[in-house]
Amino acid sequence: MLRTLMLGRSPLKSSGFPTMVKQGWGTLRRHLLRPKRPCSQDSCAQKNRSNALHPLWKGTGSVPGGSRQSPINICCRDSVYDPRLPPLRVSYNAAACLHIWNTGYFFQVEFDDATKGSGISGGPLENHYQLKQFHFHWGAMDEWGSEHAVDDHVYPAECMCLGTRRPGSEEPPRAQLHLVHWNSVKYQHYKEAVLGENGLAVIGVFLKLGAHHEALQTLVEVLPEIKHKDTRAAVGPFEPSRLLPHCRDYWTYPGSLTTPPLTESVTWIVLKKPIEVAASQLAEFRTLLFSALGEEQKIMVNNYRPLQPLMNRKVRSSFQATKENARSSFCNDQVDG
Repeated sequence: MLRTLMLGRSPLKSSGFPTMVKQGWGTLRRHLLRPKRPCSQDSCAQKNRSNALHPLWKGTGSVPGGSRQSPINICCRDSVYDPRLPPLRVSYNAAACLHIWNTGYFFQVEFDDATKGSGISGGPLENHYQLKQFHFHWGAMDEWGSEHAVDDHVYPAECMCLGTRRPGSEEPPRAQLHLVHWNSVKYQHYKEAVLGENGLAVIGVFLKLGAHHEALQTLVEVLPEIKHKDTRAAVGPFEPSRLLPHCRDYWTYPGSLTTPPLTESVTWIVLKKPIEVAASQLAEFRTLLFSALGEEQKIMVNNYRPLQPLMNRKVRSSFQATKENARSSFCNDQVDG
């Protein structure tokens, strides 16, 4: 979810990221090139997703004693409808957009977080949270890529090995967008908020395959300029709310960052409704590299953390689920493009 810059150093560098990439990339590539075979169990898609993870993200890596780690599997029937949750208020300043850059983990769009009023409030939040950045997570194939899951599914309920779909099943999420905000009322600086209680708020948006997404294309066209790690490019004014669905129904729960330092400072707001993007747009994500210029090229894929246990947390929802949609967060809704 979040690649933080702590004390001016990259947490990925300090964790031995390049070495682990070199050691594990051959195994990952061989796995992805293996021919698929029929499978009779519905759970095989989830197993394939876990097996394809880059070695860096296979370990649990939880904070010792941590009980609020992310991402999680959201069980619709176990989520609690809270009528006291107000609507989420979103107000971004397009002119605060600074640049887009390849962090060596994902591509990230940075914003001037000193711009007052550019952020979110309402929903489960007691204060206003300033927008710091947004980024995406995706897989090596179109069958997986999101960090959070809903009712154990990040793809169709049936086995993807068979290439079929049950009648009435929904197109699953293929990637996830995270918009990262910090509590500018309680903390003076973003780095303080990363480590503090109720310091961060992250909106999670699922992406699913479908129609071409006009706002996303603005970013896709810049990706060739940031192919390698640590490269940056100008984007110009960009309005992040164009990447949000019109429907703002959401789940919320207390969680953590999904990259080091994994601090449990995050209020997660996962929107129920996905946005729709073209397969060709998602394919452009995979043209990026984990590696810097001059290093052995390693394709940037499977940059998501494994699901973490819910422990004793409750997931609240701003909407009341019905029997018809209790098993799917994406039914009975059209998708925003």
